[in-house]
Amino acid sequence: PPQPDEAPPPPLASVPVPWKNVGSCKGHRESPGSLVEASAGEEAQGEEEPAAAPLDVSRLRSSSMEIREKGSEFLKEELHKAQKELKLKDEECERLGRVRDQLQQELEELTASLFEEAHKMVREANMKQAASEKQLKEARGKIDMLQAEVTALKTLVITSTPASPNRELHPQLLSPTKAGPRKGHSRHKSTSSTLCPVMCPAAGHTLTPDKEGKEVDTTLFAEFQAWRASPMLDKACPFLERVYREDVGPCLDFTMQELSALVRAAVEDNTLTIEPVASQPLPTGKAAEVDCGSANTCALSGLARICRHRIRLGDSESHYYISPSSRARITAVCNFFTYIRYIQQGLVRQDAEPMFWEIMRLRKEMSLAKLGFFPLEA
Repeated sequence: PPQPDEAPPPPLASVPVPWKNVGSCKGHRESPGSLVEASAGEEAQGEEEPAAAPLDVSRLRSSSMEIREKGSEFLKEELHKAQKELKLKDEECERLGRVRDQLQQELEELTASLFEEAHKMVREANMKQAASEKQLKEARGKIDMLQAEVTALKTLVITSTPASPNRELHPQLLSPTKAGPRKGHSRHKSTSSTLCPVMCPAAGHTLTPDKEGKEVDTTLFAEFQAWRASPMLDKACPFLERVYREDVGPCLDFTMQELSALVRAAVEDNTLTIEPVASQPLPTGKAAEVDCGSANTCALSGLARICRHRIRLGDSESHYYISPSSRARITAVCNFFTYIRYIQQGLVRQDAEPMFWEIMRLRKEMSLAKLGFFPLEA
């Protein structure tokens, strides 16, 4: 029977029993000795298991400690990495914030500069528009004046030529009894009779332009024909070079060289204006005009003369008083340039010889003006 301090033996049903192959032991039973040996082996195995249990527990504890340590180290590494990444993200955010502030400042500066540039463009556009309107108004006035001149010139060209002038259009060619009173410029009879018999038939001379002897200079005529084939206002061509050298240059060569150069340039550019001097200035709302010099001193010659006219160069508001002699010299040159411009524009429908003699007449007027001959005003 079992002792009180001993555990009761396990039931037989719970004790594993090694079975042999049924097929090989069919019809045989095991002997009682083999059963006893098997039970003894099982008892010995049950005694070894309690001794190995504490060893397995200690191993499990050590392995769990290692796992904890490795896990903590891994977590610390991950935390360190996360902190580094967070620090880099903070630095990147700071950098992007600085970039944003810089871009915002640049955007504000660009916006301000664009608005300033836009206002500047608007102001320039308004100024250009005002200048264009002013030029348009002046151009329309010039066009009206040129149209009137062209109409008068066409009438003159169609009905009158230097060889056979129209006496209705040229009253100075009429006889003294038919001429009647004339308005505008007139010449002193004694001076005209003595110094200018050909130009003033009303003084009593019988020599008129129709009966005046004329002979074509072949060299001058050849130069004129070469220029007429391709008319241009180029000083390099022989025809105009000769006229500049012999007539235009000496006629506009005044004592005041600087002003003479300005007058010559204005005549060539067709921007010179000659105005009569009013006895009393009229009130006007425009800006005050600048008068250069005195009405008793010619600005070109520098001599003390009564100046009834003044000139204005281009769009300048400055005026220069000129004597009758200076005015005659300037108008003679202007008449020559006006006629060659008409030829250049194709407004003169004549043969070469009548045009040549008209140019010679204009050159003759320049020669007389530069020699001091000028018509006296009424």
